[in-house]
Amino acid sequence: MRSTLFRKLLLSSLLLIAVTLVALDFYLTPYTRRHQTEAIETLLTGKARILAGEITSGGGADLKQWANSVGTRARARITVIDGRGVVLADSQHDAESMENHAGRPEVRAAAAGRVGASIRHSATLGVDLCYVAFPLDDAARPGWVLRLAVPLGELDAAISAVRRQVLAASVVAAGVALVIAWFFSRSFTRRVRRLQSFAERLLDEDAPPKLAIDSSDELGALAGSLSRMAARLHDLVDRLSLESGQRQSILASMVEGVLAVDEQLRVTFYNDAFARAAGAGVIARQAPLWEVLRDHALVDMLRDVLTRGEPRMGRLELAAKGHRTYEVQATRLATPATRGALAILHDITDLERLERVRKDFVANVSHELRTPLTAIQGYSETLLDGALEDPVNNRRFVEIIQAHAVRLNNIASDLLALSDLESNQAMPEPEPILLADVLDAARRTVEPEARVRKVTLIAGPVVEARVLAHTTRLEQVFVNLLSNAIKFNRPGGEVRIETTKTDGLVNIAIADTGIGIPSEELPRIFERFYRVDKARSRAVGGTGLGLSIVKHAVERMNGTIRAESQFGKGSRFTVQLPVWRAES
Repeated sequence: MRSTLFRKLLLSSLLLIAVTLVALDFYLTPYTRRHQTEAIETLLTGKARILAGEITSGGGADLKQWANSVGTRARARITVIDGRGVVLADSQHDAESMENHAGRPEVRAAAAGRVGASIRHSATLGVDLCYVAFPLDDAARPGWVLRLAVPLGELDAAISAVRRQVLAASVVAAGVALVIAWFFSRSFTRRVRRLQSFAERLLDEDAPPKLAIDSSDELGALAGSLSRMAARLHDLVDRLSLESGQRQSILASMVEGVLAVDEQLRVTFYNDAFARAAGAGVIARQAPLWEVLRDHALVDMLRDVLTRGEPRMGRLELAAKGHRTYEVQATRLATPATRGALAILHDITDLERLERVRKDFVANVSHELRTPLTAIQGYSETLLDGALEDPVNNRRFVEIIQAHAVRLNNIASDLLALSDLESNQAMPEPEPILLADVLDAARRTVEPEARVRKVTLIAGPVVEARVLAHTTRLEQVFVNLLSNAIKFNRPGGEVRIETTKTDGLVNIAIADTGIGIPSEELPRIFERFYRVDKARSRAVGGTGLGLSIVKHAVERMNGTIRAESQFGKGSRFTVQLPVWRAES
């Protein structure tokens, strides 16, 4: 069953065929002329072959008379030309007055041994002639050419009459076809444009959800298909947009740096973490990777992955962000459209630092415990070997064992305190503490030691402020700082306590006039078991954990601590704590 659209297209096709036939008739005129001309050339070629046989057999002794008689019989102009192009005889013109014919195209072809043909206007006769030149294969007449020519005037007249008739019929048919095609194409074009407009607006937010179907033909079926496709396409686009947004959010929020490159190592994707690691702001799409990174280790790794096609894992250091260390996983990335490589950079700088701290901590703990344990073991073995009965030394040996046991106990206590501060276990609720009370208690605790070491404690006016903290921990902070200031001071030295209050913060400074700390040692003084003067620290009974405990305790109270020192002139430690809101 043929549809309406099919009938319309069929009618249009028939009309188009009719118009095409008329046009073909018009354009077939040159073909007809050429075909007739070829027929004439064939006929003249046959006659020339026969006449050439007459000449070579001696029948054309008198060429002029022969040409005239043969021209009448063959109903063609006969011309005999020698090898130099000189006309020897012509049936319609005086040969002696004719110009040299060596340059005629048909004569040149015949002189080359081929049958030559051409159509041109004859200046001698004033009409268009069809020329055919035939080479005479005769040793006695080298290079001679026999040329036959007939006028084309009658052929042109017949073709012109046919052309006028065909043109008239074609004009009438074209007019009728134009009127019919106009009415049909106007309706057809309007419907197609409506479908085109709908298709172009498929992804627009204000695009209509459906397309009205105004007929049941093929265009109506196409409109229905477009409507169904539009609904599915909108659902697909919404889903892809959601998934793309989720991927972008995930990649943007990743701590790991993500980088994708193509086969030419040009950047095709990166996230903010990689840009920060590379020390770059906005990286241009398709930017060469070696222009983005100053360190070429990652470039070499990705180039190796692209070359071998095998995943690689390694560690590298990027100087862009303070020589941070990254663990890199690189793998080949192949998609239907492109090929490239993907790299994920995981920052392990802090992990390496923690690993070094852990190793140092284990080494330091082992060292700190080995000394008192060795002393205890040695003196106890001495006592058991007989020194227990020695009234002169036995008491001194026991006192040494007791001193080292006390040192072990202090180390264990400080380690427990530090572990408690570093853990995430819940602590009792902090309470508002009057700063003056805590400083006064800490000062009274260290006064006996200051008197023994002949160090003067000078406490300035304490600001009226309360801080939210734990009394025991805060007192421990100030006791440790004051104790260190006294232990590492000189006889007759001073320790000053100063407090100030600015912008909701209270600053407690403890300064001494002691031995000071070399500038290169300042960054490490808060590390566990780190000592500037190891011999003196052990001599005064230090465990090497005091400042580490102070730092963690202050940070647990949302405060900060900083150290300043001049070697040989003294040190200054400043604790900064937020003031309780009721006081601010």
